[in-house]
Amino acid sequence: MAVMTSSLGVMWVWQLVLAVGFGIGSAVVPVMNAEAYVLAVGATHTLNPVVAAIGVTVGQTIGKVAMFLAVRYRPNYAARKTKEPKPVNLDTRWGRFVQWNRDLSKRLLDAMSDSRWGIPVTLLSAFVGIPPLYGVAIIGGASRMKTVVFTLSVLLGRGARFILLVVGVSLF
Repeated sequence: MAVMTSSLGVMWVWQLVLAVGFGIGSAVVPVMNAEAYVLAVGATHTLNPVVAAIGVTVGQTIGKVAMFLAVRYRPNYAARKTKEPKPVNLDTRWGRFVQWNRDLSKRLLDAMSDSRWGIPVTLLSAFVGIPPLYGVAIIGGASRMKTVVFTLSVLLGRGARFILLVVGVSLF
């Protein structure tokens, strides 16, 4: 009995490590689909679906926080913040596009820095996928959003998404 319990514990840890690893990879490499992994595990029951969902959630959170921190602490970021952008010629289409892009970027950074918008946008992105969490992690890293707030928002949103997916598929 003790040997069987021990092997089940080792198997559970192995499943968790595998799922965390896939979650980290899928957070950084867009073609690795975490949802497909969780759905396949839930449908085939090859691994414990809830353990897989929790592992992918933790892995995705680790990967997205790594992206967030990579943007926040990239080299020479502080020096670039104080530079004024180059003036653009607003008489050309390209100049108007560049100015529109700058204005949009500033609004997005301001929104992500404000807890009234940053937290709900991150939660929505982590749970629904709109806007894409990849972009939200990058914009969040450039904003004044706190790392702990971003981490908890991603963990909660992704956790709810993957648990609901795996429970829904496991019912069939």
